[in-house]
Amino acid sequence: QLQLVESGGGLVQPGASLRLSCTASGSGFSVGTMGWYRQAPGSQRELVGIIASGGANVYGDSVKGRFTVSRDYAQNTVFLQMNNVKPEDTAVYYCYATRIVVGRPSSNYWGQGTQVTVSS
Repeated sequence: QLQLVESGGGLVQPGASLRLSCTASGSGFSVGTMGWYRQAPGSQRELVGIIASGGANVYGDSVKGRFTVSRDYAQNTVFLQMNNVKPEDTAVYYCYATRIVVGRPSSNYWGQGTQVTVSS
């Protein structure tokens, strides 16, 4: 079983920066793609950014140029650096990871979510 533990959410003022972290734990598998999604009240969950095992990034249009997803492969940890945050970035941010086991289909896992609130 793969477990994801997130940290780093909170209240931040518009224009400020915030960094989220998420670590995958467990044994008997490797971790493929990792990244972040978010969900605001009354809205669907949307892509923030992901990073593949090979290092390629994909970002949602609303965060391009402001947010960066990076990864520590040795620690199975993914980071979300949020710069110049805006009130519309307010949401619950969910960590995402794929578990890879040789000879079996990959499976997706989600963290418990961490609240980010952007307000003055």
